Amino acid sequence: MIRVLLADDQTLVRAGFKSILVDEDDIEVVGEASDGREAVRLARESRPDVVLMDIRMPERDGLEATRDIAGDDRLDGVRVVILTTFDVDDYVYGALRAGASGFLVKDTEPTELLHAVRVVARGDALIAPAVTRRLISEFAGRAQRPGPSPRLNALTEREREVMTLVGSGLSNDEIAQRLVLSPATAKTHVSRLMTKLAVRDRAQLVVLAYETGMITPGWLA
Repeated sequence: MIRVLLADDQTLVRAGFKSILVDEDDIEVVGEASDGREAVRLARESRPDVVLMDIRMPERDGLEATRDIAGDDRLDGVRVVILTTFDVDDYVYGALRAGASGFLVKDTEPTELLHAVRVVARGDALIAPAVTRRLISEFAGRAQRPGPSPRLNALTEREREVMTLVGSGLSNDEIAQRLVLSPATAKTHVSRLMTKLAVRDRAQLVVLAYETGMITPGWLA
């Protein structure tokens, strides 16, 4: 059973998401929060698998709440999906840096919402190529970047290739096709990358690829 916590200051938004989720046999809504502070508290109490987190909330916004959840060792298995509206949320890149596993638009189709919850619950990141390229390219260009990370020195040439493709938003199957590998081998490379670079999921690999200059804003693989 996938345990989901809803965090949004709009009651109707929470009700709409809940009505979609509760009809599924493998999903359970374990709590609802109307602000970021309450979201963190309920995450610590209920230990959900996935938090659907609005980025703009009173008391404590979704970015701060995501950072608190991602930084709490007791909540290591909790994954956050940011709820955003493309035109107003300038915090998506920051949310991914803070530890979010992906993002959804609030008017997403029910099937996409259910897919997102299941993808993130199994430990993958919700990184749709088109959305990744649009948002990460824009916000990475605004972010202050550190210099090249010495952690990258431990990567093999193949791992660098894989990381570049992950950074451009490609799935494991797409990476396998591009590099003429089996999907299982591509997945193994991605897993090794996360271990070597000490990142919690695929979303963090995307961010690191931009921050270290492996991918530049606007670059498409």
